Amino acid sequence: MLHRGHESTDGTGGGELVVPMAWLYAEYIADELLRTGDLMPPTSFEFRAGRDALALTIFLSDTSGELSGIRVVSQLETWLSLTAYDQPWQDWVCERLAAQAAEAVESGGPAPDLELATAAWRWLEETELLAPDLDAVPGGGPVPGEDDGPKVWTPAWRLGLPLGHLAIHLF
Repeated sequence: MLHRGHESTDGTGGGELVVPMAWLYAEYIADELLRTGDLMPPTSFEFRAGRDALALTIFLSDTSGELSGIRVVSQLETWLSLTAYDQPWQDWVCERLAAQAAEAVESGGPAPDLELATAAWRWLEETELLAPDLDAVPGGGPVPGEDDGPKVWTPAWRLGLPLGHLAIHLF
């Protein structure tokens, strides 16, 4: 709520609440893609990892700053290429976050979208999930007593990224 005498015409000053619409919209699109794919329960950490990885991809690939509902379908190929297995996604995310942070400092205005994106990236990097060992020796077979073969602790983004990629394919 604005206080009288503190209204701002540029939408970023005067003590008003700045809503992170770009991040919230990217997160919504990612959530819908994952729910449509029906790959895992929406309450699981794996789902969150996939949603955050996809939301970061969607948010950071929007170079014009105008996520548009009309353009979602036209962006699917871009998101597929960014999340593909052979792409340096982690480096790309770090570079884009750094570039947006520099732009935010230069503009001097609040950057709530960037703050939420940075928090999501921090969670994806720092949180480890128990997942199947995708680097296990092929043909090694499952270990007796384990239902899906060997598992390892891995950063959440390493699990979320392929889930997001698959969700885009299934859409």
